Parts: sequence; structure tokens; C-alpha cells
Amino acid sequence: MKINENFLKLQSSYLFSTIGQKVRAYQAAHPRADIIRLGIGDVTRPLPAASIAALHAAVDDMSRAETFKGYPTDCGITFLEEAIQADYAARGVSLDIGEIFLSDGAKSDSGNIGDIFAEDNLVAVCDPIYPVYVDTNVMGGRAGNLMANGRWSGFVYLSCGEESDFLPALPESRADLVYLCSPNNPTGMAMNAAQLKAWVDWANEQGSILLYDGAYEAFITEDLPRSIYEIPGAKTCAIEFRSFSKTAGFTGVRCAYTVVPRELMAGGTSVNALWARRQATKFNGVSYITQRGAEATFTPGGRAQVRDTIQYYLRNAGVIKAGLEAAGFRVWGGVNSPYVWFKAREGLSSWELFDLLLEEVQVVGTPGSGFGPSGEGYFRLTGFGTAERTAEAVERISRRFAL
Repeated sequence: MKINENFLKLQSSYLFSTIGQKVRAYQAAHPRADIIRLGIGDVTRPLPAASIAALHAAVDDMSRAETFKGYPTDCGITFLEEAIQADYAARGVSLDIGEIFLSDGAKSDSGNIGDIFAEDNLVAVCDPIYPVYVDTNVMGGRAGNLMANGRWSGFVYLSCGEESDFLPALPESRADLVYLCSPNNPTGMAMNAAQLKAWVDWANEQGSILLYDGAYEAFITEDLPRSIYEIPGAKTCAIEFRSFSKTAGFTGVRCAYTVVPRELMAGGTSVNALWARRQATKFNGVSYITQRGAEATFTPGGRAQVRDTIQYYLRNAGVIKAGLEAAGFRVWGGVNSPYVWFKAREGLSSWELFDLLLEEVQVVGTPGSGFGPSGEGYFRLTGFGTAERTAEAVERISRRFAL
């Protein structure tokens, strides 16, 4: 018996598991500590009222033989796909139902997508970036060894530093699969149409595929694309991941979807057909009850309730951004994203700042180095807390780092 030795290449603990362990250890030693958590990007607002009503109605459906639902068909139950299809159409993007695949999370899909691609494909990732993109490809065998600089051989790393406002530059070398996230996690920065067009043109010229994470598209407030398919030519080079988690509070309910256009080909093979085959084999679909709750977010009332929640989190992000800037930090994000990214002061490393904030002001954030080597010296806070606790956290940090 042998194990998949690629798993042994990974760090022993996932970033957010490490954070959780540190916080639990601190709280065990200081049981009365009043800790404010702005680290893990989990939501705090309740589900939209429209979704709650739909979930209750769906539970009632499951109690009656005539409305009971069992396994969904290979192509889903269609009503939620139709709502998603109409949402894209409102942005001028035409999709077939068979191009929309429901799932339990964008995290799952962005990792599972690697199942349909060869191990020797070169994967390009931004640095810093959401660690799941790297870890799942290491698990899938698309990495050599962890190098001294904290990067994996076998990956192409895209420059994303202060000089470019943490937006990725086109690769100088070949890359087969490219992960893009806009608005970005962790930096909160979003790409405009011209920047995305450059990526689409490059991918079509190179024969590469863009794996586009749009999980935070609903937080965009400026005149920026909400979908990569708003860019001409994207259907022949891009897969898009979206989620109800942060937009509608479904982190504890689980529902997302991935768009794989029929025009997208790889080596003469339909990527859409391969993903459909993979999902039919490895995934039993999103529950009927969950789908009804997600469908309700596209109703007029549901849309208004989701907008109110997103504005709540964006106001929190704005409070964090303004407070950190007033305290003398260099800050990014917080405008089109719930995430605020800032540079550490006093010569602190990312984890040193984490420990300082936890021990001295009892505020939990996320060390930038956890998102890649280029994140060293930076830190992420989220706007997903309550307004009151967010304001208190900013006040505590501001007092500690008062100019």
C-alpha cells in the first residue's frame, strides 16, 4: 500500500488552521480575553430573508411525496441554473444551461478543476494569492520541490507587488493554466476591462486556460467587469468560478457554480464535456433545499437584501481602510472588496504582526506571508465582522500604532 506522496510535500497545516490553533492557545492561556476576529473570511450577517423563506418552503416540499426530490439529474434541477443564466444575460453574457455547473463551493471547484488537466501542465499563480490554488495543484502532482525562497518549482509566479498595485503582469514564460482572482483575495484589488482583455488575448494566443475566480464580483462598486465573459474572446480561454458564500452568507449552507463554455477546447477536446463527466462521477449535486435558497437571491427582494448585506461589509472595510491609513499604514483594497491589505510597520514580519495584534490588542488578522512569499511584511483584515466589533478593532490597532 502506498500513499499519494504529493500530500507529504505540503505544509503540515493549512494557513487558517494554523491561525485557529494560535488563537485557541492564546484563549486557553487568557480565558477572559476579548478577542475580535477579522482574519478568516467568514460572514456574520444572517441569510437574506428571501432565502430563509425559500428554504422553509423547500423543506415542506421534501415532506410531501408529490413534491419530494431525490438525486438531481446530471444537468441539475435547472431552476437555479436558469436564474444564474438570466443574471449573466443582464450583464450582456449569453450562456447555455449546460455551461453552468452547480457545486458546494468555489474553493472546491478551483481545486477540483485540476482533475481534468495533465500533471505536467505549468500552472501560473499570483503571489500573493489564495493558498488553495497552490496546495491543490501540489496535491495533484503539479509541483516539484519547495525551494529556499518559499516557492514551488514547477509553478510560474506572477509579479504582484506594490509597484503594480498588486495586480498580475502577463507571464514572461509559458504557462498552461493561470489562476486569476478579481477582486483579489487577499489584496482586495480588482482588474479593469483593459487589463482583463490583455489576459484574454494572451491566453488565446498561447493556447492557455484562465481559471478565473469571481467569488467576490458582487462587491465591485466601480465601473469594472463583474465577469470575465464580458471580455470578447473569453469563452475560448476561460473558466469562471462563483459562489453564494460571501455574497449571500452561504458559508454554512454551501452553494456555488462554475461556468465552462462549450467553446473552450484543450488539445482538441471539449473541456465542458470533461468537467461534466468529472462532476457526474465525483459529485452528487447540490441539495434541492439549498438550490431553492440560492435561487431566492435572484428575486427582486433577494437582490435588495443581498445588496444591503454587501454594503454592510463594504462599510466595515471602509472603516478599516480609513482607520489604518490614519494610523500611518500603507493600505490597499477595501473599495471593491471586503478585504483590506496593508503593510506592516516597525520592521515586523507578517507573523510577528499577527502575534503582536493578538497579544497586545486581541485582534486576529491573517499574515500576508500565508498567501505566498511576496506577502511577507503585509497583513489582511476582513470586513466580515459586525460593524461594532470592526470599529472597536480599528480603534485598538490605531491606539497601538498611534503616530
